[in-house]
Amino acid sequence: MRVLVTGASGYIGSRLVAALLDDGDTVVAASRRPESLDRFDWRAEVETVALDAGDTSSLADAFDAAGDIDTAYYLVHAIGQEDYRSQDLRSAGQFAEAAAAAGVRRIVYLGGFAPEGEALSEHLGSRADVGEALDVDGVEVVWLKAAIVLGAGSTSYEMLRYLADRLLVLPLPSWLNRPVQPIAVDDVLFYLLASRQEVPAGAYDIGGPDVVPYRDLLFAYVDAAGLTRIGVSTPGVPTGLAGRVIGKIIPVPDALAEDLVHSLHNTMTATESRIVDLVGEKEGGRTTIDEAMRRSVLGTVGEPPGVRASKDPLRLAHTDAVWSGGDAIGIRRYGVAASSDETWSLLEALGARKMLYSWPVAAVVRTNLDVVGGVSERARSVIRRVRGGSNDEHGGDEEA
Repeated sequence: MRVLVTGASGYIGSRLVAALLDDGDTVVAASRRPESLDRFDWRAEVETVALDAGDTSSLADAFDAAGDIDTAYYLVHAIGQEDYRSQDLRSAGQFAEAAAAAGVRRIVYLGGFAPEGEALSEHLGSRADVGEALDVDGVEVVWLKAAIVLGAGSTSYEMLRYLADRLLVLPLPSWLNRPVQPIAVDDVLFYLLASRQEVPAGAYDIGGPDVVPYRDLLFAYVDAAGLTRIGVSTPGVPTGLAGRVIGKIIPVPDALAEDLVHSLHNTMTATESRIVDLVGEKEGGRTTIDEAMRRSVLGTVGEPPGVRASKDPLRLAHTDAVWSGGDAIGIRRYGVAASSDETWSLLEALGARKMLYSWPVAAVVRTNLDVVGGVSERARSVIRRVRGGSNDEHGGDEEA
């Protein structure tokens, strides 16, 4: 098939281009600045066009240059920018009209869950707006709805990574008890590919095999990374305040972090599984949370590969956002200034990483066990040793 991919330089888009090429499609990669695609290892295998979804003239020129497109993937999002909801709504409508005029048969859109009966966050409301705006006469639309996407380089995953890496004690607001059904990026790619032609037009929920509270997702990363962390219940903390604080202590752009955290008060679980009934699952089944975390933490030594060269889309790619990969990779790539907290980065550069990341929380556990809201597996072993009065070389009074 001849396929157009908007947002080709983004996390999902760049991996989708590689997957489409592997599947034998002819890919036209679209970007407002086509030269920005030169850094990708698939660049020589694709055609490129300049496309600005907010500009009707640019859209008309892009579809004219792209030729006969069977399927157009819409992966454009202005989240983190001022007044992004109105921008997204306008851009989606213009894109759909231009695609219909160019004779595009189908648009495939990846958005978020929109739980009924709940007041949607600005982010999720915007995602729902876009899905509706893309539905115009003359072109089919497949709208895939997902919650958190797991994989190194994904914004949601990187936020989990930085919080768990940087905070020895993890605050656990009550809204982290709400259920979430994340999906690994390899499963996202499977359903995006299937949506070219195997899936009838319509809206479909996509999710991984596990439904857990948000807090369990955080500790799944902690355990996969081999960290020792303890969670402390912090009831009464609203998502808005949490988003502002998180935006200041991790290197993900402030506005982006705030918008995503504010969505955590919504229920992010699938309400139906029709797409699984239609196209099944990828070989080996859907990726579990534990498996996704295990694969995502790999590859922290040496420079990450290109998207096409990588054997696993959950691994970090060197073209992912500059703030991706954690502090250790940031220091290797860009020096101490890569971190949003130069003091923290300097400590890590001087060798404090091992001490800070593995410090047992025995003293905290002994003085205030009742406030504990969640514990990593390594922390659980420390608690057991402390409670049992263990005096081996890794526990007991020596630890305190």
